[in-house]
Amino acid sequence: MDSLRSAIQPLTHNLPAPIRDLGVSIVGETCYKTLLLNVDLSSTECVKLAISKGLGIGIIAASSIVKIPQILKLLNAKSASGISFLSYLLETSAYLISLAYNVRQGFPFSTYGETSLIMAQNVVIAVLVLSYSGKASAAALFVAGLAAAGATLFSDSILDMQTLQYLQMGAGALGVASKLPQILAVWQEGGTGQLSAFAVFNYLAGSLTRIFTTLQEVDDNLILYSFVAGFILNAVLASQMVYYWNAPSKKSAKGKGKAALPSVPSTASTTVTPKGKSPTTRRRG
Repeated sequence: MDSLRSAIQPLTHNLPAPIRDLGVSIVGETCYKTLLLNVDLSSTECVKLAISKGLGIGIIAASSIVKIPQILKLLNAKSASGISFLSYLLETSAYLISLAYNVRQGFPFSTYGETSLIMAQNVVIAVLVLSYSGKASAAALFVAGLAAAGATLFSDSILDMQTLQYLQMGAGALGVASKLPQILAVWQEGGTGQLSAFAVFNYLAGSLTRIFTTLQEVDDNLILYSFVAGFILNAVLASQMVYYWNAPSKKSAKGKGKAALPSVPSTASTTVTPKGKSPTTRRRG
């Protein structure tokens, strides 16, 4: 360990000022000095904090692309099969409330950055789902309603902070509830349709990571329980993804079954005119 410390310290003691300031802003002055300047890994608290911060930054980075495969899959298929609009509506609403709450509270972007990035991607997906379902007017109404709600939530003059705090308390339950329509949609379809495996499994990993970061950095059981509940429902959705991996949906299976039915010739009997004398109009007499 001493040889490693002597090799690393010349680098850590001569880092450029911007990098040093960034490191201090992430882990704090004490842990920066312990981990980087002194290269002391025996401090369990600082090591856990550094891991937690690193995972949090990783979540924000991954969230910038987590829904891109889902968007591309919808664009390529031009179908919203297996995608629940209600699920995205609930999740986007929860994210919008949380985003407004964090911004108005002045919290660092690193603590809620993924919320804004995922919400923007959710809006695109929700619009595509409505458009491919033949509800283009509803998509326009959804965007307009979201903009109006955002203007209300971010305005101090319209919505006071106390009311926003109550909404934030319900946002956690709303985010968890948003998974239920998607789970139900997959079960009803008998397949995952256009649901992106990349997004599902990244959500699962992200929710598990947030449990760890919450335990390390946030002393709030309400937030912790919401992440635990979210992880459980994400695990159910991931299990459905594995179970229905190559299974066609019930609708497509029914369509194929109908197409495979051979055409049966009509067995209806034709009316045969019996042979004999045809009626005559000649008068007798």
